Amino acid sequence: MIKMTMAKYIKNYEVKLYFSDNTYGFFDFSYLLDIHTVLTKPLHDVEYFRMFFLDFGALCWKNSLEFSADSLQKKMINNKTLFTDEEVA
Repeated sequence: MIKMTMAKYIKNYEVKLYFSDNTYGFFDFSYLLDIHTVLTKPLHDVEYFRMFFLDFGALCWKNSLEFSADSLQKKMINNKTLFTDEEVA
């Protein structure tokens, strides 16, 4: 099972994610600004957004919103924003 091993805030709603299979990439969460639910509304405040953390390999916020490593990695593959060290060199 793939897990996130680290997440770094970049800017705005962009986060650099690192995975247990030695892949990494960038994910833009700004699409969440168009979703108005109890879980996504707090993320409209970028300061709140920046308070993400990893829990059991998932990206989480204190309001219980979480994204699994597998779902984010699949989106990053589709967006062509997932890399391995060899692809960057």
